[in-house]
Amino acid sequence: MKTIELDRPATPDDAALWRDSDLLLLDQRLLPHEEKFIHCESAADTARAITDMVVRGAPAIGVTAAYGVVLAARGAWRETGSGWKRAMTDDLYRLAAARPTAVNLGWAINRMKALAQTLADDQEPEPALLAEARSIHEEDISANHTLGDLGASLIGDRTSVITHCNAGALATGGYGTALGVIRSAWRAEKLARVYADETRPWLQGSRLTAWELAREGIPVSLLADGAAAARLAAGGVDWVIVGSDRIAANGDVANKIGTYSLALVARAHGVKVMVAAPTSTIDMNCPSGADIPIETRDASELLGCGGKTVAAEGAEAWNPVFDVTPAKLVDAIVTEKGIILSPDAKKLRQHMA
Repeated sequence: MKTIELDRPATPDDAALWRDSDLLLLDQRLLPHEEKFIHCESAADTARAITDMVVRGAPAIGVTAAYGVVLAARGAWRETGSGWKRAMTDDLYRLAAARPTAVNLGWAINRMKALAQTLADDQEPEPALLAEARSIHEEDISANHTLGDLGASLIGDRTSVITHCNAGALATGGYGTALGVIRSAWRAEKLARVYADETRPWLQGSRLTAWELAREGIPVSLLADGAAAARLAAGGVDWVIVGSDRIAANGDVANKIGTYSLALVARAHGVKVMVAAPTSTIDMNCPSGADIPIETRDASELLGCGGKTVAAEGAEAWNPVFDVTPAKLVDAIVTEKGIILSPDAKKLRQHMA
C-alpha cells in the first residue's frame, strides 16, 4: 500500500473511491489533521486497510470489500487466466476475516461471489464485477438518503441529539446513517445542536464526526464519553441516534463500545434511542446479540493515546470494539425500507420479508 494525495480537498463522501482502475481509501486514522489516501492495488492491500482501520463503519467496509473482490479477480485473471475463480479463493477468505463484527463485509463479498459464479471461466471478470461493486456503492448512498429522511421524520420540535462514534458519510458509501438522519433533520430545521461522544479509544467522535458536522456547518459539541449522563440530565436532548455494525434477528444491536451504556442512560432519562442502518446490516441468520462475534483489539489502543503511553506501567486492558444494546432499549430501527418501532423478532421478520 502507498499513500497519495488528491488534487482537491477531501470530503466526507470520499471514504472509498474507485479511480484510475484502483481503489483509494481516505485514511481515517489521520483525520482531521491530514487528508491522505491509501492506494490499494490488491485484495491483500484492501484487507489490511480494513483491519488497520484505514476505513471503518460497517457499510463502508462492505463497499470497500466489494472493490477488494474486483482487485482479487483482476489479480487472479492476470495470474491464471481461466483458473481465476479458484485462484482468488484465498483473497476472498482474507477479505472476509478482516473485521468479524461488521455483517456488511460478508454480505458484500457473498453478493460479489454470487455474480462471479455466473461468469464464464474464460471471461475476463473485472468489468462485470466492477459494475456490481459500483452498484453496491450507489445503492448504499441511495439507501442512506432514504433512511436519513425517514429517521428525521421521527424528530419533532427543534431539539438537540447525541450520537456515538461515527456513522456518517465516512462510515458508509456516502451521506451516512446516523449522520444521514442528522443531516436530513438539520436541513428540515429540526436540530439546534449535535452532541458527539468523543468515543475512546479511537476518538471517532472527536476526529471524524466533528469533522463531518463542521464541514456541513452543523453545530457540534464534543462530550467525554462519561459526560453523556450529565448532558441528558440537563435536558434539551430528545434523541440518541447511532448506527450499527450488525443487528440481530431479534433487534439486538451491535455498535461501537459505549453504545449500550448510552442507551441505558437514555432510558433512565426518558430520551429515545434511534438506530439508523441499511437492511444489509440486519443479520436474520443471527438469532440474538449473544450470537454476534465481538471483535477485541490490541490492549495498546487503550493503554496509550496519540502514540504515547498514558497508563501506569504493568496495567493491562480489556479492549472490545463493540457492545450489544438489547432491543428493549431501542425505540426505533430505521432502514431504507421503513421504520421499526419497539423492534422485536416478529417485526424484523416482517420488515425483511
